[in-house]
Amino acid sequence: MKILQLENRGVFRLSGPEAFSFLQGLVTNDLNLIKEGHAVYAALLTPQGKFFYDMIIFKDGDDLLLDVEADSKQDFYRRLMLYKLRADLTITDISDTHHVFAATEQPSSGIFAPDPRHSDLGYRGITDHRPEGTALSLPDYENLRLRCGVPDGSRDMEREKYFWLETDAERLNGVSFTKGCYIGQELTARMKHRTNLKKRLVPVSSTDESLETGADILTESGKKAGTLRTVSGTHALAYLRLEYIGDNLSLENGTAISIID
Repeated sequence: MKILQLENRGVFRLSGPEAFSFLQGLVTNDLNLIKEGHAVYAALLTPQGKFFYDMIIFKDGDDLLLDVEADSKQDFYRRLMLYKLRADLTITDISDTHHVFAATEQPSSGIFAPDPRHSDLGYRGITDHRPEGTALSLPDYENLRLRCGVPDGSRDMEREKYFWLETDAERLNGVSFTKGCYIGQELTARMKHRTNLKKRLVPVSSTDESLETGADILTESGKKAGTLRTVSGTHALAYLRLEYIGDNLSLENGTAISIID
C-alpha cells in the first residue's frame, strides 16, 4: 500500500444532537449517504450557487468529520458559525491531531473510505496517526488527480466565481438533486434542468511540460477558450468554454492542448 499525507487539508469535527441536520441544510450533497466505509463529497455554496468551500465528509460514531482546505479553515469556521445560531452542536478544528491521507488501498486503521469523487483515486481518510505503507509521491498523486479531472479546492475552483456544476461536481458525485433545500440549491437545480453549461473544468494534457497555471488557452483563430488551473507535468485542469472543446487548442507559446476523455 502507498500512502500520502495531504498537508494542504485540515479537519473539523461536528458533534452534538443537531450536527447532522445543521450540515444537511447547508451543503450540496445528501448526508444520509454517509456510513462506515462510505464518505460524501460536497460543497458549501453562495446563495447564487457559486463555489465557496469543498469538503469530503466522514462519519465517526455520531460525529461528522470534515476534510477541508487548510488555507481557508478560519474563513470556513466563521462561515459555519454565522449559520449556527442556536443550533445544538460543537464545531472543533482538530487539524493539530488529525490529518488527511490518500492511500492506494484500504488502511487497517483510521477512518477511510473510497474517494467519493473518482474510483481511480483509491482511498481517502482521516486519522490521528500515519498508517503503515510506503510513500506515495505528491507529484504522482497530483498527476493522477488531474488526469481524473478532480479539482482541489480554490487551487482549481475560483471562490464565488465558478458555479458548482461548472466544477464538474455532478460527475464527481458532489451534488444531490433529490435531498431538498441547501444554500444555492435553487440556482444549482435551475442550471441542471433549464440551462446548458457554457463553461466547465476539464482535464487536459500536452506534449511537453511547458504548461503554466493561469496561462490562456486559445483556439486556432486566436480566441480565448479558457485558462489553465493546477498544472503537474504534462497534465492540468482547465476552465474551458465548452463550445471550443472540439477545436484545435493551444497556449500562446504554441503548445498543443488536448482534452482528456
